[in-house]
Amino acid sequence: MKKEIKIVIAVLIVLVLILVAILAMKIFSKREVTGESIEVAEENSNQEEVVEQVKLSEIQMFAGNDRPIAFMIDNNTNAQPQASINSTYMVYEIIVEGGETRLMALFKGTNADEVGPIRSARHYFLDYAMENDAIYAHLGMSPQAEDDFEKFDIDHINGQIYDTGRARTESSLFWRESHKRAPHNAYTNTESILQIANDNGWRTSSNKESVLNYVSEEVFLNSEDSITANTVTIPYSEGHDVEYIYDEATKRYTRYSKDEKMTDEVTGEDVTTKNIIITFARNYTLNDGENKGRQDVVTTGSLDGYYITNGKAIRIKCNKDNRIEQTEYVDLQGNEIRVNDGNTWVNVCPIDADVTISE
Repeated sequence: MKKEIKIVIAVLIVLVLILVAILAMKIFSKREVTGESIEVAEENSNQEEVVEQVKLSEIQMFAGNDRPIAFMIDNNTNAQPQASINSTYMVYEIIVEGGETRLMALFKGTNADEVGPIRSARHYFLDYAMENDAIYAHLGMSPQAEDDFEKFDIDHINGQIYDTGRARTESSLFWRESHKRAPHNAYTNTESILQIANDNGWRTSSNKESVLNYVSEEVFLNSEDSITANTVTIPYSEGHDVEYIYDEATKRYTRYSKDEKMTDEVTGEDVTTKNIIITFARNYTLNDGENKGRQDVVTTGSLDGYYITNGKAIRIKCNKDNRIEQTEYVDLQGNEIRVNDGNTWVNVCPIDADVTISE
């Protein structure tokens, strides 16, 4: 009898040990699967981060942390062609006295060996220089610009201080070219501006985000509100029209000024752009006692405009809360517009300009 009891006990012990072993295997297996799940989740998360980083790195127009440099560029007929204008990421065109316009050309992380012709600053251009966190290079300034440089504490370089009035040498920071006549022949370059900025202890890097909402995928304006935009004409004044002609093969616009195709003086290539922004802004003649016809331009508020790219245009609002804040470009539903990764010409034109956009 005792022998049978011992056998039963032994069998029970064996069964218990088997059950314990099975339970341990299940627990270990669960832990292993859970660990694999965690590893897979972490791997997927890392892959998503890499994809996002790659996506961001695809944006070329505002890459890196180099601080932008803004040059005040002459746009008189005697100043054309302008040097390195195709190397910019943005160009602002705004009316000045006499029905002419001037250009503010913005460079970022680009080594342009020759930029110009350089002319004097006008105060309303500063609004767009500030929103780009740009060092502003010019040759002289209006009294209003001089006041605003001090008022807003803007890092700016007056080329009159460095202008030799002669041909370029190895040490020239601003110089004169003989193939054009004064005052349309002053030039500088990005290296000179950075040298002066470093000598003054200014920042040459910036973490300010782009004014424009660049996206890596190609933007086509195919909504019900879009219109065909193969030809865009912007009359700034009776004597100054700007025209853009779309090239479907390159998906870019060629720029014309006063019925002449514009070219880049350095490369000889046609001046082209991927994006066009039109902003309608009120301008009027200042009563500053000098009778030079200097203008003021109202850049703030909610201004009407157009965004144009890839042969299409949509109406937009150009919202700028104050002179310092960045302009927000939104569609008529209030959504920030998505901008193609390419250079942009911003045409701030008179509010009553008879702009035509057609096939």
